[in-house]
Amino acid sequence: MNNLSAGPSSKSKVGASQPSETSFKRKRGVFQKDLQHMMYGFGDDPNPLPETVALVEDIVVEYVTDLAHKAQDIGSKRGKLSVEDFLYLIRKDPPKLNRCTELLNMQEELKQARKAFEVDEEKLASIE
Repeated sequence: MNNLSAGPSSKSKVGASQPSETSFKRKRGVFQKDLQHMMYGFGDDPNPLPETVALVEDIVVEYVTDLAHKAQDIGSKRGKLSVEDFLYLIRKDPPKLNRCTELLNMQEELKQARKAFEVDEEKLASIE
């Protein structure tokens, strides 16, 4: 019983810039626990059916892969891939864009906090 496949219809959307299905094999179930928790957080059962989790995982991985390939196409015009390429792609979805910018700002704050902590630790070590 192979309940982890999303069916042939999900593979028909693959664009020309994407590698073929045979060029790489995705390890399935990697995000299973995380998705179960997220699904529960959004109102699903604490233990959703494995088939449901597998389907949601396939949808999420396909979406992220498609987004990455589109961003890569945009970035290839400049010769590099950047965060702005992803932000450009999700600009039409304000909630996603707001959440992404919020997470990027939080990442920058954490980076600055770690940097300040490292400097303080170095000063403390030099005093001793």
